[in-house]
Amino acid sequence: MNISKVNESTEESKKIILMGLDNSGKTSIVSCLKGNKGISAFNNPKPTKGLDVQNFKVSDSKYAVWDFGGQKAYIEDYFKDFSNYSKGVSKIIYVIDIQDVKRYDLALEYLKKLINSIDTTNKIDFSIFLHKFDPDLVFNRSLSEIVINDFIKKIKEIIPLDIAYSINKTTIYAIFEKSKIK
Repeated sequence: MNISKVNESTEESKKIILMGLDNSGKTSIVSCLKGNKGISAFNNPKPTKGLDVQNFKVSDSKYAVWDFGGQKAYIEDYFKDFSNYSKGVSKIIYVIDIQDVKRYDLALEYLKKLINSIDTTNKIDFSIFLHKFDPDLVFNRSLSEIVINDFIKKIKEIIPLDIAYSINKTTIYAIFEKSKIK
């Protein structure tokens, strides 16, 4: 993909970067942002391979959402040229599948790489979405309040003090919702 061409077409848009491991729910979040509310929009989404840029308008605001596929084969390449990818970014959202307890350590490794790549001189809105926090979705019996709180503590420990961030529980149960974690 020609990054400079994409940047030119998104100059008037708010640029949002979505990153996280594969199957974390990034594409479903993009679908919600675009206004897709029907449950059929979330059945069997196709995995994003590489980078997918979605340009759309909601109310009077234009958005360019950069959905980075989370397969291992692509992740290292993102960080080779991350400064170019992140030019003009308004917000970075790192998505973690809260149900995928077995891959928490891998998600933390990826988060560390992302944090180390963020230019802290720019004031970027940085959010971490603990996604699939749906009351009826419990795929993993080892998932508990204790496990989740311990994981949130680990996230907070790796984020430097000079990076402002928020951690949110997110859900696509019915419609997309997020609630901030204190």
